[in-house]
Amino acid sequence: MLALATRMLKEPVSHRLAEEFLTVPVDTIDRCVADVCACAEHLGIEATPQIVERIAREHLLAIVNSAPPPRSAR
Repeated sequence: MLALATRMLKEPVSHRLAEEFLTVPVDTIDRCVADVCACAEHLGIEATPQIVERIAREHLLAIVNSAPPPRSAR
């Protein structure tokens, strides 16, 4: 039952974030959302879709912003 509830929470969040972060592989987004859910559960925090999405978005922004800039062709 818990696995079904977790999947129902993760899928819509992953989908919304995938639409926002087009340059990040979907597998990375799914793993990030799953990690946030696991961390919340470990800490005893209720993993609502809003909380999971907000934290996962911050993690994904860090991934995107830490990528080196593209090399310019000369």
